[in-house]
Amino acid sequence: MFNHILLAIDDSPSGPAAVSFAMAMANNSQATVHVVHMNEFVVGGRGHTVETRDEAARVVAEAVAELKEVGVEASGQVGLSNCFAVADHVVEIADQSSADVIVVGSRRRSRWGGLRGQGVRERITELTSLPVMTAPPPLRLGVSGAPRRRNLRSLAHRSAPANSPGLLISGVDADS
Repeated sequence: MFNHILLAIDDSPSGPAAVSFAMAMANNSQATVHVVHMNEFVVGGRGHTVETRDEAARVVAEAVAELKEVGVEASGQVGLSNCFAVADHVVEIADQSSADVIVVGSRRRSRWGGLRGQGVRERITELTSLPVMTAPPPLRLGVSGAPRRRNLRSLAHRSAPANSPGLLISGVDADS
């Protein structure tokens, strides 16, 4: 299906999900993956970037290592960009690397998402004729997961009939 995948990642929680998604695609079609991470210049930062060179290189190195660990041929690079040109650079790198598809991570929308304007993913889609695949975003389960279980237990106790032996909800025994 695809021979060359360009994986555009950042250091957010969506990065590992995008790596896993690209890994599955590459394993399925024996494709190579080129990982790109854009280190953005700080607005008004006089040439300073959001991450150090080492931090940006680590993001790429970890993704490439994870892909190679499962037998996927992978390479990577770090680019520099201002916040307004990230998508332009990603599309340019996709063209240079002869990519068949661009894979990007996804962040779950907040209620303020519409006020921030167009995102990098949407801009990439506008700028390229390549298919742009969005990896599913990681799920948010709460701070530690414990409050959610407590809520399920109390819900189970309230909704269970008085003579019921108990309920099992998502592996949590409601009676314990």
